Amino acid sequence: MRRLAFLSAVLLLTVLSQVGGAVLILAWLLGRALLPKGSLRGLAVLALFAILYSAATLVVIPPLAALAGRVPLPCRAEPGRPVATGSPLYCLLNRNYVDPRLVPLLDALAAAMEQAYPGTVTLYLDANFPFLDGMPLAPHLSHDDGRKLDLAFFYADPGGAYRPGSLRSPVGYWTFEQPGPDDPQPCIEPRWPTLRWDMGLLQGMYPDRPLEPERTRAALAWLLEEGPRFGLEKILLEPHLVHRLGLSSPLLRFQGCRAARHDDHLHLQITP
Repeated sequence: MRRLAFLSAVLLLTVLSQVGGAVLILAWLLGRALLPKGSLRGLAVLALFAILYSAATLVVIPPLAALAGRVPLPCRAEPGRPVATGSPLYCLLNRNYVDPRLVPLLDALAAAMEQAYPGTVTLYLDANFPFLDGMPLAPHLSHDDGRKLDLAFFYADPGGAYRPGSLRSPVGYWTFEQPGPDDPQPCIEPRWPTLRWDMGLLQGMYPDRPLEPERTRAALAWLLEEGPRFGLEKILLEPHLVHRLGLSSPLLRFQGCRAARHDDHLHLQITP
């Protein structure tokens, strides 16, 4: 049972962070070498894992990822750079790495939004792992080559005032904008097999934080007009939101009814 639990932890950490499983194995090997078998060895392994994982995330992985062609996005907004992760988990789990060409695109978008709407912070969600093209960023089917990035919507309070740096859910996903009666709804009939989950039980758990349409529309309009200069290839967004926001462009795509919903975030992709 201990071996099974250990292997499960290695697998889970690998799926979540790509490198966590390897770090746990290293911590376990060091713990065995440094301490005799006993109750303290487990605590030592956990302590070693925390130290080694932190060191790897902060010091070792960024330069190695750069050699592999990926760079980390900033975790916190700084003066003159209003970009941040929507949740610290994305940086902690090394899910904030991108192709270097995505960095100027995101920075230019954030600068344009801050200039048009002072105090606006542009938040990103899942990006990519630091290494290995072809390893999907679970639970996504893509995000496996550095060219994909999810952006959070902009949200307001119930009175309509913009809430800087706020999401509806702790991680920014699964808080779907529901279509109205006159909006396009191509997925009323279920398609099987499917990864399109409506997460109905979760929808009432989150705070009343409506979409802030002015900033969301402005961000999309900027991406559609200026994004191709930075290599933007497409944006995935649900048809009912495209309709509601009054947008039209060949860059706006629908992912289909068998893939995850895209009315809780924007999915950006740049050219190969």
